[in-house]
Amino acid sequence: MTITRLDVGTRMSSIVIYNNTVYLCGQVAKDKYSDITTQTTTMLEEVDDLLAKAGSRREDILSATIYLKDMADYDAMNRVWDAWVPTGHAPARACVEAAIAEPEYLVEVSIVAAIVK
Repeated sequence: MTITRLDVGTRMSSIVIYNNTVYLCGQVAKDKYSDITTQTTTMLEEVDDLLAKAGSRREDILSATIYLKDMADYDAMNRVWDAWVPTGHAPARACVEAAIAEPEYLVEVSIVAAIVK
């Protein structure tokens, strides 16, 4: 088995693929100064782009870990999340309150998905 790494940086790769499983590094919003709804929306758009690049899609997400700066944003984040996740394809998920690397970010997600052939 080969490990494939895409968009390799000094600290992390954006995508790691092993044994038809895709691991995405933590994804954040395109605009860290926007509200929780916009941050969640653009963060999930980036997840879609990375999954496509890896040969996967949101229907094939196995698990997601969501980090919120403030649990007061839980309901607003979930409204975007629930509309984004295809019906019948909800992954295993955890959502926790955590400090995020840059204080302006309100939400971050880490994804593991399958490549279904």
